[in-house]
Amino acid sequence: MLRSFLIYLSQAGWAQRMVTGWSFAWNVASRFVAGETNEEAIAVVKELNAKGINATLDQLGEHTSRAEEAVQSTEEILGILDAIEESGVRAGVSIKLTQIGMGLDSIICRQNLRRILERAKEHGNFVRIDIEDTPYTDITIDAYNEMLKVGFTPDIVGMAVQSYLYRAEEDTKKMLEDGTRFRLIKGAYKEPPELAYPKKEDVDANFDLLTKILMDATLENNFAKVSEDGRTPPVPAIATQDDRRVEFAKQYAKKIGLGKEFFEFQMLYGIRRDLQSQLVDEGYQVRVYVPFGTQWYPYFMRRLAERPANVWFFISNFFKK
Repeated sequence: MLRSFLIYLSQAGWAQRMVTGWSFAWNVASRFVAGETNEEAIAVVKELNAKGINATLDQLGEHTSRAEEAVQSTEEILGILDAIEESGVRAGVSIKLTQIGMGLDSIICRQNLRRILERAKEHGNFVRIDIEDTPYTDITIDAYNEMLKVGFTPDIVGMAVQSYLYRAEEDTKKMLEDGTRFRLIKGAYKEPPELAYPKKEDVDANFDLLTKILMDATLENNFAKVSEDGRTPPVPAIATQDDRRVEFAKQYAKKIGLGKEFFEFQMLYGIRRDLQSQLVDEGYQVRVYVPFGTQWYPYFMRRLAERPANVWFFISNFFKK
C-alpha cells in the first residue's frame, strides 16, 4: 500500500511542487542524488573510481512535455558525455527515452537518440537505455532495435530488463541474439497484476532465472568482459542491493566457471556502500548508478518506495526542519 502510494506521488505534479518547495527535501534527496551539475557528478565519480568502482551517470529527467524540452535534455546528455571524456573518468551514461521525446513524437525521440549515440561512439563510450513503465516497453525496445539496424553496436548501446514483468524472459532471450548488454533490475513502477508479478518472491525468482540466462549466454557465446577503461559493461549487469540476489549470482557464476571480469554488480548511489566495498575487495566488478540534476523528484520518490527505512529517514528530517 505504502509503495503504491509513493509511486503515485512520484508522478503527481502537485506533490512534486509541494515536496521540492520544502527546503529540507533536497538535504534528504542528496543522499541518493549526486548534486545538480556536471561538475558535482564528475567529482562523485572520481571518488568512486578511486575506490575501484566504475559508474553510470544519469542526467535525471523524464516525460518531457514539449519538443524543445526534449532537445534541451539531449544537449545536456551530450554535455555529460563530453564531460566524461574531458575528465577521463571510468563512466558510461544512462538515459530514459521519455526524457528525449518518446512520449511526444517517436521521430523526434529517435533523432535525439541517434545524436546521443553518435557522440558516445565518437568518445568510445556506452549508453544504457533504461526501461520505464509498461506503456513504453515495446516502443523502447523498437527504438533500441532500430539503432542496431542503423549501425550502432551493443558495445555502444544497451538495454535494461525488469524481472517483475512476465515478458522479461522472452525479451531477454530475443535480444541476447544480438549480444545485448543488459542491466538486470527488479522494476520500480506500479504495474497491473496481468503484466507483472505482484509477489516479491516471484520477482526474486525471476531475477535469479534471468541472472542464469545472462551468465549462461555470456559463457556460451564468449561475450566480452568489462572494457579496460571501465566505460563499457559486460553483458550481465546484475543490479541489486539484495544480499540474496548477490549471493545467488556469485555462486552461479562460480558453478559454471564464469570469471569475475565477465559480469558486474550494479548498485545505486548512496545505498549499500558496505556491500559495494566488500565486492570490490573480493575482486568483483562493481558499477554505481549515479543520478544527478535538478529533476530529482520522481527518482527520489521511487527510492523512498523501495525501502520503508528510507521513508522514516525522510519523515525524521521533516520534523527537524
